[in-house]
Amino acid sequence: MSKASPLEAAREWLGSGALVVFSGRVLAAIAIVGATYLLVQVMQLGLERLRRRAKIGSPLIYIVEKVVGYALLVAGLIAGLATLGVDLNSFTVFAGAIGVGAGLGLQGVVKEFVSGLVLIFDPAIQVGDFIELESGLRGEVVEVGPRATRLRTNDDLNVVIPNSKFMQSQVINWTYNDQTGRIHVAFSVAEETDKALVRDVVMAAAHALPFTAPDRPDRKTQVWLTSFSGEGLDFELIVWPTLESSRHPSSLRAAYTWAVHEALHTAGIENSSPQLDLRLRSLFGQEGDRALQALDMADRRKVARREPSVERAPNDAAAAVFDDAVRNSRARDAEPRRREKQA
Repeated sequence: MSKASPLEAAREWLGSGALVVFSGRVLAAIAIVGATYLLVQVMQLGLERLRRRAKIGSPLIYIVEKVVGYALLVAGLIAGLATLGVDLNSFTVFAGAIGVGAGLGLQGVVKEFVSGLVLIFDPAIQVGDFIELESGLRGEVVEVGPRATRLRTNDDLNVVIPNSKFMQSQVINWTYNDQTGRIHVAFSVAEETDKALVRDVVMAAAHALPFTAPDRPDRKTQVWLTSFSGEGLDFELIVWPTLESSRHPSSLRAAYTWAVHEALHTAGIENSSPQLDLRLRSLFGQEGDRALQALDMADRRKVARREPSVERAPNDAAAAVFDDAVRNSRARDAEPRRREKQA
């Protein structure tokens, strides 16, 4: 008995009505997978809106959003394969082959996916936290995806970082557990300056800024003398900012630096200078200003001193702290609408 040619076998298969049955199965599988995908998108959008409105339980809602979404997608894919008539027992062998491939060629993809699952369940880093990486990159965690985590910086830049980077490197969480950390602002003054005056002036300047948190027994604004030398006295302003302002460390530090410099300048406190000062202990039996007068330098020194300016320039960094907060709040509110357009 002669074997039928491939062309004759194809004609026989088309004429038997098997094409209609197979086409129906394909359409049904596509419909199942498509409906599952749409269901996941709608569910995630709804849970995301609920998460942004909820005052407590936001991390738990995010975990449900991601885990249930992945589970539904896998269930929809399996249902689609079953509709096509694929034997799930043989699919187990195929899944084993895929596992071998994942261990070889897809190792990086699996690594990022598992790292993403760990991040979702890890309370140390959650969506909405403001973090800083070892590279110095700072931003708010907007989304933890299957491959990468998206950060939004204070410059409105969206940075995509592989999930494994968070597992392998040091991460600073500036807003962990809704707590703020203190910042250090270094400055220096002339060696002969009264330390008590410096402390009073700088403390007043720090408390005058609206984003300085009120003093508590365990969190106080302080001024530390860190070192001293022939060039001057080195201080640090230790301040605890409010939680929202701590999300903007660059502009925050610049605002305090500006305020400290302006306060010292207004009080007539001179900065330390590496220049060499020649001090005349005695000259022809005269000391101090009398010795300078003997050299005809007293008038020159008075001219060299610059009087403080009456007009004060605005502290742009202080305004930037509030501007950044408003802009980031708008970006958070616009995030669900952006995802709706993508869906």
